[in-house]
Amino acid sequence: MNIRVNSFNELENRCLEFSLNVKSFCSTVKQDIIHQDYILQVIRSSAALGANFIEANEKLGENNLIHKMKIARKESKETLYWLHHFDESDERDFLLDEADQLRKILSSIISKLSLNNTQTNNYTN
Repeated sequence: MNIRVNSFNELENRCLEFSLNVKSFCSTVKQDIIHQDYILQVIRSSAALGANFIEANEKLGENNLIHKMKIARKESKETLYWLHHFDESDERDFLLDEADQLRKILSSIISKLSLNNTQTNNYTN
């Protein structure tokens, strides 16, 4: 199997696991008027991270891939933002670390894809 495909499948699974962990964490958070919006936002952004990563892998072209990866990275940043609204805990800190790691991985992928895309366009022009 292609290394890129295998790595992307692993990252897709990691994004899914992250989203499910955020959902689980949110089920333990105090359900009150203050936390209600934060819970909805962090669940949406963590799920959107994985959803956009999946969309990126639909092989609709290099530009679409880069664009969807950038959206997934944006969602990881947004998830980091919302997680900071919850009280400190080991679980929250774990999720913050995982969201940041996913952000860094996506940034690396975007950089490499953008570099390859630029080099390819230079050769074809």
